[in-house]
Amino acid sequence: MTDNPEEPLIANSQLAEGGDRHEDNHDIEHAHDPRPGKHHISPPGLFIWLLTFSAGISGLLFGYDTGVISATLVSIGTSLSSRPLTSLDKSVITSCTSLFALLVLPFASSLADDRGRKRVVLFADTLFIIGALLQAFSHTVEMMVVGRSVVGVAIGAASFVTPLYIAELAPATHRGRLVTMNIVFITLGQVVAYIVGWVFGTYGSPETTGWRWMVGLGAAPAVAQVVILLWMPESPRWLVKEGRSEEARGVIARIAGTENDAQETRREVDAILKNIEIEVREEAMATRFDGAGHGGNAMSAWKEAMRELFRVRRNRRALAIACLLQGLQQLCGFNSLMYFSATIFTMVGFSEPTLTSLVVAVTNFAFTLVALVLIDKVGRRRILLWSLPFMMTGLVLAGYGFSFIELPDSETSSPKTTGAQGGAIIILTSIMIYVAGYAIGLGNVPWMQSELFSLNVRSVGSGVATATNWSANFVIGLTFLPLMEALSPSWTFVLYAVICAVGYGLISRVYPETAGLSLEEAATLLEADDWGVR
Repeated sequence: MTDNPEEPLIANSQLAEGGDRHEDNHDIEHAHDPRPGKHHISPPGLFIWLLTFSAGISGLLFGYDTGVISATLVSIGTSLSSRPLTSLDKSVITSCTSLFALLVLPFASSLADDRGRKRVVLFADTLFIIGALLQAFSHTVEMMVVGRSVVGVAIGAASFVTPLYIAELAPATHRGRLVTMNIVFITLGQVVAYIVGWVFGTYGSPETTGWRWMVGLGAAPAVAQVVILLWMPESPRWLVKEGRSEEARGVIARIAGTENDAQETRREVDAILKNIEIEVREEAMATRFDGAGHGGNAMSAWKEAMRELFRVRRNRRALAIACLLQGLQQLCGFNSLMYFSATIFTMVGFSEPTLTSLVVAVTNFAFTLVALVLIDKVGRRRILLWSLPFMMTGLVLAGYGFSFIELPDSETSSPKTTGAQGGAIIILTSIMIYVAGYAIGLGNVPWMQSELFSLNVRSVGSGVATATNWSANFVIGLTFLPLMEALSPSWTFVLYAVICAVGYGLISRVYPETAGLSLEEAATLLEADDWGVR
């Protein structure tokens, strides 16, 4: 399993070829061994942070478009199709984004391999701009759905390729932190969306132009990212695959920085580049051998990668873990809060529902910053097993809080019971506990999926796992309001708590710790009968 251009090559072929090959890879491993105590670990350089920032704007767009719909749904009024939105309208407007994010993933995966990671991000930016403008100028529910669907295509492509792009550029010792930066940008985008929603909802022209500005401003970060990314490099792994090793060398040299002397930096760059070239050559040979007779086009390569993904036990296990984490991230119900938090807080009687939702978004952002500090120190598995009980507690408490409230027939009326105020406070507090637990663990760890897959199946494996995420997201967006009506809010939140409990049991059984491991150690974990869980 190889997951980062700066990590050592796993020596499966060393055992077969012996001698010189073993010595070459032994030199590479010790030239850049990420394990503690092997060499001094320096912080990421300025260039790495600039790369992460430029790619992370995709996360900002992702978060903004996820969060802004919450304020938009309570601000539209009768602006679309000259009538109030029904629950079905709200569910379709919300869930179509997830559906089209799911549908675009196979194409985004193929495009990332064929045209490069950076170009997919630029393609997503173009769609973000088009989708934002379509929403801003919508006058019917149908046109709003079209605009949200275009944004969904952009989010799907960006959510898949951005963590991959960062992971392939990041130094191994800081990979978790830098990929988590993308999640920080997502949560920051949600905070910005709620602030913008509150400002335009409070001070803008109600039901006419305020919500249009909310959705239209989503085009601005996309324009900024296009300008910045024009100056950013392509992934060195993709460049090597395309036979552009000298360009890859230049990128690796910029990533390595200038803290070491020139000779040491040159040795490090040579070792990393050699590592990538050996890996790419081996996997190209394996693909040619396994795919003989299938032709050399992109579709046959994609089919061969899919076969490799399901044929090799280590890859199957990596896929099972990645899909488990991505599915659980959505089925736990978190995005139902992002999509419908203002609707929920309106229903339980808060006079400023969008401002109340901002409290939840700020909690998410703050505890994502905590995760940024802890993710490489505490480890992926441990941080999940610590944070999931807080999520379950928050969900059960939210269900308890809803038991005090009889929801009104109309969202414009007040809750009907005398205990509504106390119940509303319990709901807000419990949701903050739930969101804090989510932000520390489940909001971040699933996006470390690229470290589970080898290069020849990384795009396909990450694409399938991300498709699992968006499939579950679509289900949550489409079913949350109907579940609230069919089961009651209390039992809906208890259902999400049960899903978290099932996820906790599965994670404890099959998800090994990968933080700080060499590739050889990580591969051995996934080959073991116990999946590396000890």
